[in-house]
Amino acid sequence: MYEKLVPPATGEKISFKNGEPVVPDNPIIPFIRGDGTGIDIWPATQKVLDTAVEKAYQNKRKINWFKIYAGDEACDLYGTYQYLPQDTLTAIKEYGIAIKGPLTTPVGGGIRSLNVALRQIFDLYACVRPCRYYAGTPSPHKNPEKLDVIIYRENTEDIYLGIEWKQGNEIGAKLIKLLNEELIPATPEHGKKQIPIDAGIGIKPISKTGSQRLVRRAIKHALTLPKSKQMVTLVHKGNIMKYTEGAFRDWGYELATSEFRNECITERESWILTNKEENPEITNEENARMIDPGYDALTPEKQSQIIKEIETVLNQIWDTHGNRKWKDKIMVNDRIADSIFQQIQTRPDEYSILATMNLNGDYLSDAAAAIVGGLGMGPGANIGDECAVFEATHGTAPKHAGLDKINPGSVILSGVMMLEYMGWQEAANLIKKGLGDAIANGQVTYDLARLMEPPVQPLKCSEFAEAIIQRFN
Repeated sequence: MYEKLVPPATGEKISFKNGEPVVPDNPIIPFIRGDGTGIDIWPATQKVLDTAVEKAYQNKRKINWFKIYAGDEACDLYGTYQYLPQDTLTAIKEYGIAIKGPLTTPVGGGIRSLNVALRQIFDLYACVRPCRYYAGTPSPHKNPEKLDVIIYRENTEDIYLGIEWKQGNEIGAKLIKLLNEELIPATPEHGKKQIPIDAGIGIKPISKTGSQRLVRRAIKHALTLPKSKQMVTLVHKGNIMKYTEGAFRDWGYELATSEFRNECITERESWILTNKEENPEITNEENARMIDPGYDALTPEKQSQIIKEIETVLNQIWDTHGNRKWKDKIMVNDRIADSIFQQIQTRPDEYSILATMNLNGDYLSDAAAAIVGGLGMGPGANIGDECAVFEATHGTAPKHAGLDKINPGSVILSGVMMLEYMGWQEAANLIKKGLGDAIANGQVTYDLARLMEPPVQPLKCSEFAEAIIQRFN
């Protein structure tokens, strides 16, 4: 089965049922050390994970690690340009869950990005990025502790599935000509728009299937959170791109109000119900004026649609959601992408789970990570229905490789996400507590130490791991 790998002699495979992992007490989990500083941060991470599992379960559970290869380390073993060998793909598929350090972007070899390749090969459609503040972590923000969000970023569509033609390309020129001369004029809503003939051109697909499976996973995650954090916000630019970004929003609401009807309330529905709760005699027209302040300026047709919406909501969910029962449901709302970038800085405690398309989620997750300490403290996971890969969210930083210097927090916290995904919450809690206590005590690596006031003496990468372990109790 494998060209150059030998799986562990002990341990069992993780399987999947209905999109969720079924985890034995002794799972085999493949790991990719990573390029550059992976040589430092992976050993530190593995020691923290193993120690937490041992302490939490008293040898009743154990991870059996299986080393596999990608990036530069794979080329050293398998040959030039073998950045992602078949052995590695076979192992991830067979064992279901894997974890990896940072990987070099290949030069040559036909792979644009190893990370993107893994996501597409295994259909890891949900990129999950929690951004939580640990007390004592230096931050450019005044109140970073108010931010505690989980970003669900769609991982297979939008710009990751984007198809482009370079300016001057023959096919691109033909497409521009077709659009300008036939397709745009045939669609009145586009008016007299024309694409410049010297433009590059790209297509960003957003599908109903891709959008709804992401939102479904986000809502399922919200169901596991405390009541005060049960909110899913759909992030989009639907005010401009109505049939891609706006459709993402609409499909998200559709899923929430059909598949999760008993568990969810939309923000607009909550306004309708609240108005009825506060004034039982309110008419539907009065309710309409309250939820749409510009109601009287609307056309009769639009006014009729809003009245019908209110009638439908009250008829369908008053018994199950009215009389403030909706306050115990998951709140599903939506925000324009540029607005949410501002609001996670000015009103961060108003949000919990953000569900986004690919590009919006890319910017948003890095911005949120910056608030709570940077990518060195930013974990990540790529999750599908039959596979999950947990990863560092930062680069390889090759100039620091082998110096036992870099912050291993991103990979350690990705390991925490992995343990939580496996259902091993006790071990995950030990690590979160140990890491938080170490940081609060000023025991940090150089990237955080130099920003603390007053500055503290930095720990080595391996010493930071030991500081975390010492606080397991």
